[in-house]
Amino acid sequence: MTSDADNSAQGPAGGQATSPPATPPPIEVRGLVKRYGELTAVGGVDLTVQSGDVYGYLGPNGAGKTTSLRMMLGLIRPTEGTVRLFGRDPTESVRALEGVAGFVEAPTFYPYLNARKNLEMLAAYDGGGAPERIDEALDTVELTGRQRDRVGGYSHGMRQRLGIAAALLRDPKLLLLDEPATGLDPAGMRDMRLLIRRLADQGMTVLLSSHLLTEVEDICNRVAIVRQGRIVYEGEIAELKRGAGTRYWLETTDDERALAVCRAQSGIGDVQTEHGRISFTADEDAVGALSQALVESGALIHAMAPQTVTLEDLFFSFTEGDGIPPTPSTAPASGAPAASAPEPAETPR
Repeated sequence: MTSDADNSAQGPAGGQATSPPATPPPIEVRGLVKRYGELTAVGGVDLTVQSGDVYGYLGPNGAGKTTSLRMMLGLIRPTEGTVRLFGRDPTESVRALEGVAGFVEAPTFYPYLNARKNLEMLAAYDGGGAPERIDEALDTVELTGRQRDRVGGYSHGMRQRLGIAAALLRDPKLLLLDEPATGLDPAGMRDMRLLIRRLADQGMTVLLSSHLLTEVEDICNRVAIVRQGRIVYEGEIAELKRGAGTRYWLETTDDERALAVCRAQSGIGDVQTEHGRISFTADEDAVGALSQALVESGALIHAMAPQTVTLEDLFFSFTEGDGIPPTPSTAPASGAPAASAPEPAETPR
C-alpha cells in the first residue's frame, strides 16, 4: 500500500514525477556564422538573451552586428550555427516570430501617407488584434498628436519612434532594434532612451545593437561585445566593471612622502605617478587605512577620488586592445574603434 505522500511524488500511472520544462530564453544563438564567398561577416557568435534583459549588442561598424540581427530575425540564413527565439527556429517557419518584432537598419514607411495610415496598412497585414493596438502604440511613442502628419515631413527621430510603434502592433515579448539612436540629436537620444527603458519596465525583453556606448551604459543590464564577427565578451555590465577594478588618484602636501607610504601600505597596488599626481589600485578598506597612514606620516591629503572605469574604456580594450579589462589610468582617453573588413553592400554594419 502506498501513502498519499508516496503518490504525490509519482507522476501519472505511478511514474516518477517530473518538473515542468524550463522556459526557453527569448534568444539563444550558438556557433552563428555567415560567409559571403571568402569574406566572413559573422565568425562564430554565441549569446543568450534572458527574459527581461535590455541587452546591448556592441561593436564597431563592420563588426557583423546587422548581419547577426538579420539571421536572428530569419531574414537571411546562417552559413553555420543555430538561432532560437523562445526555442523556435526562425528559418523553419514564420511562426517562430510570434511575439517578436523590431527593425533592421532604418524603418521605412510610405512618405506620402500619414503615420496612422502607415500603421493601419501594417496592422491589416498582421491581422489579429493589431488594428486595435494602433492608438496605444502611437501613445507609447508619443506621436498621437502628429499621427495625421505625412511621414515625409517627420524628423529622423520621429521616424525611429514610428518604427517602434509599428513593432508594437505585434504586441511583442521580444523587441530587436538595430542602431535605434544613430543620427539622433541629444533630445532624440534622450527620448529614445526613455522609451526603451519604459518598454523594458513593462516586461518587454529588448536587444539593441549600437556603438553609442553612453546610451547603452544608461539603459542596458547585459552586453555582448563583437569584434570582427566574433563575441569577445558577454555578460553583465556591472560585473565587467567590477572585473576591471577601481583605481584612485591622490594629491597631498608631500607627494614624495605619500608615494613611499602608498608603496609600503598593505592592500595598495600598482602605485604610479602620472600627470603630477599619484595613482593606485585598492579596495575600500585599504583606502581607509591608507588615509590614516598618510596623515600620521605628515603627508596631508589635498584630494583623493576613485576613477571608475567606463563602458567606453572596456569597449576599446576589447575591440582595439588585447581584451584585458583596463584600469582607468591605462584606458584610452579617446579614439575611434578600428573597423574590420566591410561587409557586402546588402549587409552594412
